[in-house]
Amino acid sequence: MKGKIIKSTGSWYQVLEIETGKIFEARIRGKFKLIKTRLTNPLAVGDFVEFQLEQDDIAWITKIEPRKNYLIRKSVNLSKEAHIIASNIDLACFIFTLKFPETSLGFLDRFLACCEAYNIKPLILFNKMDVLSDEESEIVKDIEFLYNEIGYETLEISSYSKLNLNELVEILKDKTSVFFGHSGCGKSTLVNALQPDLNLRTSEISDTHLKGKHTTTFAQMHFWDFGGNVIDTPGVREFAMIDIEKEEVQHYFPEIFKKREECKYHNCLHINEPKCAVLDSLETGEIQHSRYSTYIKLMDEAEENAHR
Repeated sequence: MKGKIIKSTGSWYQVLEIETGKIFEARIRGKFKLIKTRLTNPLAVGDFVEFQLEQDDIAWITKIEPRKNYLIRKSVNLSKEAHIIASNIDLACFIFTLKFPETSLGFLDRFLACCEAYNIKPLILFNKMDVLSDEESEIVKDIEFLYNEIGYETLEISSYSKLNLNELVEILKDKTSVFFGHSGCGKSTLVNALQPDLNLRTSEISDTHLKGKHTTTFAQMHFWDFGGNVIDTPGVREFAMIDIEKEEVQHYFPEIFKKREECKYHNCLHINEPKCAVLDSLETGEIQHSRYSTYIKLMDEAEENAHR
């Protein structure tokens, strides 16, 4: 039988049978866990699988189909490197909040680099526009302009004022999407606004640190009435890239990759090489310092991983 993983709690999964739409509680055979991997989880929400039914309608997952793509976060388990958040994604929506909580550009840039690396189309959603002053709204528009110039799509939204939610529905329709962002950025509130009968649990922002409390503790797929589905994920603190060479990192920053052709040396890493077009563009403001800073961090991480 063929199915799709729609919920993962770590030890148990829910599988949606493709043909009938019936949902089964499922586990994985021991041999799955023996596969040598640097990942903490062998299966993720969005995976297509084969499974067999045994007594009491318990499904045993026997095979995983090759993934089209996936996104991963850094693992809290020191012996492993990363944890797959979701797979087979058509659109990855990054929910950016200027405040309540504040989202760093570095976090956004790391997410975008991961999307480039794993061939996933990103969309930047500037959320909670209804709580911003005119001056703060201008800051968001400046950030939007920077990312539009690089080639990324953006949309200003609000779950409360319903700003641009109809436009968002048209974008999400018939796709498998995933919402990412810091805890408290409004993922669950947004899902509820788009599909009110889901009633996902939401939480207040913690006054102490102006950060959200984790309300989603495991990944789960929800289906839109307008077509398609969304994978709701726990708040992600840091995205990860594994098996990436240091020299490859520039491929995942479109504006840096574009400029490399103008560098004097074809193997330029844009660190301190002479006649480097990227460093020149940094001086003129054509390439943003925040983006370049994330680029250097990812190169350092790739080098560290290579020596493990």
